[in-house]
Amino acid sequence: MLLSPSGVDSDRSFQRLLGERRVDGAILMEIRLQDDRVDHLAALDFPSVAIGRTAHPESGWWVGLDHTALAAACVHHLADLGHRRIAFVNRPEQLLRAGYESAHRGLDGFTKTAAERGLTVRTYCCGDDAASGEACVERILRDDPATTGLVTLNEAALGGLYRGLAQAGRHVPRDFSVTGVVAGRWAETVTPQLTAADVPAEEMGRRAVELLAERLDHSDAPARHHLLAPPISLRASTGPATAASSADA
Repeated sequence: MLLSPSGVDSDRSFQRLLGERRVDGAILMEIRLQDDRVDHLAALDFPSVAIGRTAHPESGWWVGLDHTALAAACVHHLADLGHRRIAFVNRPEQLLRAGYESAHRGLDGFTKTAAERGLTVRTYCCGDDAASGEACVERILRDDPATTGLVTLNEAALGGLYRGLAQAGRHVPRDFSVTGVVAGRWAETVTPQLTAADVPAEEMGRRAVELLAERLDHSDAPARHHLLAPPISLRASTGPATAASSADA
């Protein structure tokens, strides 16, 4: 087994591994909607499985998380609690520009569902670190001080989001509710623990390995995939909107 990070240099290394046939199969992560790696392996008929989905996943082997449905579920959860003005904290702008599929599909699920529920929303890109999370909260509250909740895909910025809310005098969940799509280990490290659709990272990795083994053992097998949509785990970071904020909407 060989592990390689993503990036320009590793992409060249990846090409060498394929060219020299040093591996029998590959599992790809950090999938983009238009992903040259996936297309290249498909053209070679090289056994591979993606953790994530391209824009055209019909014929591929992959394990994916339904970010569209999960972001939508987070919006419904906040709306059911009476929140009318909410924000979306996405991944960094460069990943969105690069076509990072979870960032795009999460944004799509958020915006469409918020429109269906008649909510007032703003969307933000945020760096993958705590300092960026703090700065993002400052922007959210500056742009619309009446915001009472947010949905995030950015687990690395989560601690900063909480810290920014505390510095602004917003108590979670009494004054402000936070939810999102993050791994359970991140959701349980913040206080109060995050109500979230927990990313089943271990299950996704296991299923990807099983699919790759199946593909290696049965080269003529039809393509298979798994799309996962775990339920929201209700913890302590969301609560009813205050009467004043509901009335303002």
